[in-house]
Parts: sequence; C-alpha cells; structure tokens
Amino acid sequence: MDADTGAAPAGESAIDALYARDRACHALGIVLDEVSAGRALMRMRVGPDMVNGHGTAHGGFLFLFADAAFSYACNSHGPVTVAQAAQVTFLAPAEAGDELVAEAVERARAGRQGIYDVTVRQATGKVVAEFRGQSVVIAGRPPAG
Repeated sequence: MDADTGAAPAGESAIDALYARDRACHALGIVLDEVSAGRALMRMRVGPDMVNGHGTAHGGFLFLFADAAFSYACNSHGPVTVAQAAQVTFLAPAEAGDELVAEAVERARAGRQGIYDVTVRQATGKVVAEFRGQSVVIAGRPPAG
C-alpha cells in the first residue's frame, strides 16, 4: 500500500491491501481464502481463548468472523464500503478447536447500498450461524493507508 496515495502497489489488489491492514483478522487467525465480485470465503479455528463460560465459542467472535467475510464481499466491487446494519442468528454451538468457514454472498445491490448473507459452518458442513449485513458505500473516501 502506498502511504501517500493509499493505492495498492503493482501486483497487489485493493482486497489484498485491505486484508494486509486487517489487524483484527490477523490477530484472530482469520484467513481470507477467496474473493470474487460480491462473494468472500474465510476460515478460522476457534481458539481456547474464544470460548465463553459454557465452553462454546463466544457469540462475539462468531459475529466478528461473519462480519469480516461480509466486509470483503461488499468491498470486492472497489469503492470503500462499510456496514450499515447487521444481525446474526446462532444455530449451533462451536467449540475450541473447531475449524469454521464463513461464506458471504451478495443478495442485492442498489445505488450505494447492498445486502449480504453469510453462512458460518463447521468443517463438517453443520451450520453454526447465519448473518445478514447491510452495507453502504462511503462516497469519496479513499482506502486507509
């Protein structure tokens, strides 16, 4: 990322640059596997420090994981895009050691707004959570440098 212009260096996409700056994802071991127009696929292993008093993955970490996939899917079109609103439904527990996959898919985009669904699954395919996020393009704001 060029510190003066905020542009990605030659050979580095804007998404690669965004992920390189994503300290939260790196700190939690969240890996960006794929991004295409309106879609993103990420994975994360639930660490022992991510569980709540019930011994299951804390909902805040699951929300963050789904939100990260949402972010990459809605930023895949180019303009800086942020969350406007989001909700999650927890369907099954995840435990320490579980490998999770989050798949974000664009459902609709109109003007500056978009709607994205994210499914969080265990490696077995069992659905852990469903997330829906609404995005908004921030006009005229360059990517962070």
